[in-house]
Amino acid sequence: SRMSTLPSANLSFSTFLLTGFPGLEWAHRWISLPISVGYLVALVGNVTILHLVRTDSSLHQPMYYFLAILAVTDLGLCMSTLPSVLGVLWFDVRTVRLVPCVLQQHFLHSFSFMESAVLFAMAVDRLVAIRFPLRYASVLTGPRVALAGAVLGMRSAAITAAPSLHLLKFDYCHPGALSHAYCLHQDMIRLACSDTRFNRLYGLCIIMLAMGSDVLFILLSYTIILRTVLAIASAGERLKALNTCISHILAVLCFYVPVLGLSIVHRFGRHTSPLAHILMGTVSVLFPPLMNPVIYSVKTQQIRRAILKVVSLGKIK
Repeated sequence: SRMSTLPSANLSFSTFLLTGFPGLEWAHRWISLPISVGYLVALVGNVTILHLVRTDSSLHQPMYYFLAILAVTDLGLCMSTLPSVLGVLWFDVRTVRLVPCVLQQHFLHSFSFMESAVLFAMAVDRLVAIRFPLRYASVLTGPRVALAGAVLGMRSAAITAAPSLHLLKFDYCHPGALSHAYCLHQDMIRLACSDTRFNRLYGLCIIMLAMGSDVLFILLSYTIILRTVLAIASAGERLKALNTCISHILAVLCFYVPVLGLSIVHRFGRHTSPLAHILMGTVSVLFPPLMNPVIYSVKTQQIRRAILKVVSLGKIK
């Protein structure tokens, strides 16, 4: 069983075991290498995006302000799981107490909801830029973008607060291993012997209402964008307009595809190897922060120019 592969530990009602890669404990140091590189690239990439947007005046536009908010969100997503994941893989630190576990799952889920919300806001940004180009700068001003980011952040933290507080009140009389190297809400309620109906129902509702509505509004935004672009007479202008959306579309896919894959594995892959669950879980939290800076660096000309300026110490314009 999975528990047989884990080190023995004196588990109290408020102590949990984190899971590495069952059956591959001997290879944890090797497995940690690509994961560590992934975290490092994600951290450096998103910090670089923030530095470029702050220091390069050509990036002081609504699109790049939203990109900076996305970078902050990706940094939060990375940092919410990095300590426990690398602690398990590097130092075989498997136990975690109740309060740190609750805090970790709260930040992880909050930043996940924030990522979804920011991707929706970026879709609105593209919609305004393409459908109302003359009013773009006056509608999406810097203060309004900052206010939108603050509101989305508070919304994400607020909707995950209630189930997190309930986790602190539960009795955990089913000591066992969590399914990942970090704490998840669904893992913790599985080990509780209290009435968890509120958390189960609330968790399902906020996923459907928050992320579900974000997805629907993103699809609606791109439906309007596509209709607007098709009405443009010039083929060159149509291509130029669509090209400004490619980076965002790729970022949306990088976030929602792993989340959907993880959800499918959890719900319909009960007989799937635990390694598949752990691999999908790792990808879902690491892939978006890793890929977003890469996507925008490769696909966005202004970002490439800003990077070249930094690399060449301002000699290349």
